[in-house]
Amino acid sequence: MGSDQTQRHQLAVVDLTDESMKPGSEAWVSACGVVRRALEEDGCFIALYDKVSPVLCDSVLSALDELFDLPVETKKQLTSNKPFHSYFGVSWLPLYESVAIDNVLSNDGCQKFAHIMWPQGNDRFCEIMTEYGKLTEGLDRLAKRMVFDSYGVDKDRCDSFLESNDYLLRFLKYRKPEKDESDLGLHAHSDLTLLSILHQLNFGGLEVKPKGKDYWIEVDASPSSFVIMAGDALKMWSNGRVHSCEHRVVMKKTERPRYCVGFFSFNGKTMEVPEELVDDHNPLRYKPFDNYDYLRFCDTSKIKDPAKVRLATFCGVL
Repeated sequence: MGSDQTQRHQLAVVDLTDESMKPGSEAWVSACGVVRRALEEDGCFIALYDKVSPVLCDSVLSALDELFDLPVETKKQLTSNKPFHSYFGVSWLPLYESVAIDNVLSNDGCQKFAHIMWPQGNDRFCEIMTEYGKLTEGLDRLAKRMVFDSYGVDKDRCDSFLESNDYLLRFLKYRKPEKDESDLGLHAHSDLTLLSILHQLNFGGLEVKPKGKDYWIEVDASPSSFVIMAGDALKMWSNGRVHSCEHRVVMKKTERPRYCVGFFSFNGKTMEVPEELVDDHNPLRYKPFDNYDYLRFCDTSKIKDPAKVRLATFCGVL
């Protein structure tokens, strides 16, 4: 069933390299409409974005080789009081491991991480990741402005919302499957974020499932393309209009590890559904929402239900 439908179903591609696409222009309004429809129908879109240069991508890849070559015992020292912010590596997902830098846009965030991994520090690593994080933040902010604009939420509230966002930069490594091992790199799931920006640095493996479908779409890798996915928190903010994207990773036959970078955004303040997204046809679906309380809820309850059920349980309006 999947192959023919998958060939017909193409994810939206939004070219954000056009310097003439300014807010209010015809091109901007059109692109905002594409972004909104893509997030509502598929939960994601592909952004073409050339601010992250091929040279920087190569530097990130080299830095990740160095990072993941460290002993597992060293990487496990990365802990956090925030759920899902620590080292991740489990026996039931043997191909996958990841580490993350919290508060990546501050020099302290990178330096703290580097001193855990390299007691003597690693200034070059920090320089690379700080530059990468700041450029990817620009993409995150641009995507959110397009979402706000498409729903008619004014710029001042968008600015205030963006200033309350926190960022986590997660490095994801997938090794090749050994003989008789499954090729599943990461199980199907949706994120608890506002937006998740995934950058497949060397080759593909990411697959997404469109809303209401029973097939998966493989997302090709390119240094200049970023997959922008809606998470549960954005679904809540949109009063359920946006779809929280279900995705997974399936490893291809390769001799090299697969590297991906995830730039994850959360909101540090209590969120409410904007009044523009509530009307007679779309009654209020969610109570005020604390993103980090939601992370703790999902962590402690070990709830495995889809985003719709998780959100309804956590903050749904009865």
